[in-house]
Amino acid sequence: MRLTYLAFACLGLFWGSNFIYMKWAAELISPAQITLLRVFFGFLPLALVAWKKGVITRAQARHLPHFLVMAILATAFYYFAIAEGTARLPSGIAGVLGGSISLFTTLATLVFLRSEKPNALMLAGVLIGFAGIVLIARPFEGAAASIDRQGVVWMLSATAILGLSYVYVRRFLSPHALPPLALATWQTGLALLVLFAVTDRTGLAGIFSEPHAALGVAIGLGVLGTGMAFLIYYYLLQQLGAVAASGATYITPNVALLIGWAAGEAIGLLEIIAMVLILASIALLQIGRQRALQQADQAQGKP
Repeated sequence: MRLTYLAFACLGLFWGSNFIYMKWAAELISPAQITLLRVFFGFLPLALVAWKKGVITRAQARHLPHFLVMAILATAFYYFAIAEGTARLPSGIAGVLGGSISLFTTLATLVFLRSEKPNALMLAGVLIGFAGIVLIARPFEGAAASIDRQGVVWMLSATAILGLSYVYVRRFLSPHALPPLALATWQTGLALLVLFAVTDRTGLAGIFSEPHAALGVAIGLGVLGTGMAFLIYYYLLQQLGAVAASGATYITPNVALLIGWAAGEAIGLLEIIAMVLILASIALLQIGRQRALQQADQAQGKP
């Protein structure tokens, strides 16, 4: 059990530190190039473990169109939008916005999966989450806003597309009971091919002019923040279940904000309030979803 708690803490740390690595890299290369390197170095450990475990089979190739959709939207576009948003925002703010994934996942589930009904806690979580986002976007400041709103839009686009991808997986891939590791490997591998084809690699070597940025992208963002994070998350799914495993999203915004503060980024009262609201939103959504599952089980006569 001690190993499980260590894995849980590592997952939150890996996810939360991704934003400072992207911020460093954005000073040297483009967001598209950051995405290409992230997916490349993230794919390596996934492919190695998938090969060792033998989870990739020829029969899975019939799902290639669905894998490609997930590769383009939930990997290539998602990671690009996160990199673009982080390049425009303080890394801590980007991390807080990145923590709103469960908000958009819940919205997408309620809109597109008619079998799942919202309860009062889930609706409260959605409203509180959007209140936190508004505090960060600061529309009340008008043209003099101190935050880059395009960066906010990129971050919210990323979390929204990931929320929609959850629904897509539920509808088209979950019924086939594919091993999660196989899905992640197909997804990142195809995304790597797409990104390699469309990314302008001119000046990519510039990342090596700053060793801390190069190591941050390769090891921190790629190997640990993407590849190992996938593997740890699937381990936690097996040990704790989906609801408990997703609790790592509570740690991510806090880690990102603390690292940003340590790196010299200004953190004001609004940012702290926004973080508290988004964390409260995540908590309400998770508790509400858990209660909804319990009620559904009781209605079916399950113990």
